[in-house]
Amino acid sequence: MKGDITGEQDIKLLVDTFYGKVNDDELLGPIFNGFAQVNWEHHLPVMYSFWSSVLFGTMAYKGQPFPKHMRLPINRQHFARWVELFTQTADELFEGQKTQELKQKASSIAQIFQMKMGLIGTIGNKLTD
Repeated sequence: MKGDITGEQDIKLLVDTFYGKVNDDELLGPIFNGFAQVNWEHHLPVMYSFWSSVLFGTMAYKGQPFPKHMRLPINRQHFARWVELFTQTADELFEGQKTQELKQKASSIAQIFQMKMGLIGTIGNKLTD
């Protein structure tokens, strides 16, 4: 039986597993590893802090994630795939209220980024519209 996300070790497991999938993904891998040339040793700890702040309110994350995404050659399909992999990873590893909350927050963040990038007109549009 899977448990819920309860702390930093769970966040680390989720992030590491998720970005392992991103690296192998035909759509997202080239964006992260080719275009953005992500330094994973630096990026993963930032993502631990980000998701810990989002889910547990730790205030560990001190950055601004949106500006870094503006220069990327991404569209709605990239966001939809990102949400799909994130949700799939969370469901494979965990279940419970915090897991549901995390998936909802990830989807909301993706929608907000798309809206800011002009990829969707209103927050009511679905990722796949």
